[in-house]
Amino acid sequence: MAAKTSAARKHIPGPELAGVHGMPGGGTAALDRVIHERLRLAIVSALAVNHVLTFAELKKLLETTDGNLSVHSRKLEDAGYITVEKKFEGRVPRTEYRLTTSGRTALERYLTHMETLIRATRNG
Repeated sequence: MAAKTSAARKHIPGPELAGVHGMPGGGTAALDRVIHERLRLAIVSALAVNHVLTFAELKKLLETTDGNLSVHSRKLEDAGYITVEKKFEGRVPRTEYRLTTSGRTALERYLTHMETLIRATRNG
């Protein structure tokens, strides 16, 4: 094992936490990079407490742009974490987002991982 340097202590731990007691997956699990990005985590978290949100509601809630919301929601959809339903109400387009079962599972796994990192850091 390499000696700890100040640079190593500032590094956000990933798979190298194999020796940390209580890490999910026996200590070898890495952060879910799909969820770990700030806006994607916010989308998944918002959908975890709301059965369905529209594009406009998410955009306002997260204070983001159309482009950012589109790009990040597409990543989550491609990963199978959310579903996106596009329809029309009259002539007005309406896009609805829902968290999938695998998205909820991924969020729970991510939160458990982060809680473990926090405990390991606090317990030094």
